[in-house]
Amino acid sequence: MNARADYDLITQLVPERSRVLDLGCGDGELLRRLMDKGCTGTGVEIEPDQVLKAIRSGVSVIELDIDHQLDEFGDDSYDVVILSRTLQAVHKPMEVLAQIRRIAVHAVVSMPNFVQWRNRLRLLRGRMPISEDLPFEWFDTPNLHYTSIKDLEPLFATMGFKIDRRIPLDAKGHAHRAGNLGANLLASSALYLLHADR
Repeated sequence: MNARADYDLITQLVPERSRVLDLGCGDGELLRRLMDKGCTGTGVEIEPDQVLKAIRSGVSVIELDIDHQLDEFGDDSYDVVILSRTLQAVHKPMEVLAQIRRIAVHAVVSMPNFVQWRNRLRLLRGRMPISEDLPFEWFDTPNLHYTSIKDLEPLFATMGFKIDRRIPLDAKGHAHRAGNLGANLLASSALYLLHADR
């Protein structure tokens, strides 16, 4: 499994013994880490090879389409829903966020910041952004939606979430040394701890 630095931060944000739903769980590494700190949970993944890797690592995983099948989870059936670097790849982000709000009071969401300064420079040169955080060519990217931190946060408010914490990240997935200062320009991505405003 490839270790992602932001997994350390996410693990710190999720309270011990939480019931966790990890949407787009990939190979299950994050959920495995959370299980090691006493959490229980389920991963959701649509890629068959990733589902197999998650199962082999001891993670309970369900093969579902996040865009269309989240209604299979009951209201308040989890304490925390995690959507790590997945929101930009779903077809209907607003519907996914509405489902998350119904499934759990708390959410941990991370997303690339497509207007980070390096991406802006590449656009000024007439090229689509490619970086450590966005390693895909325009023709093979899984990303369907491109946003900035400034555009993402109003969406959270519209969908009935309050931001408890925002952690701007550098390209390696560590907390950015500038913190929230100039995050929309400097951060490669951002990690949010949200709670549903019910």
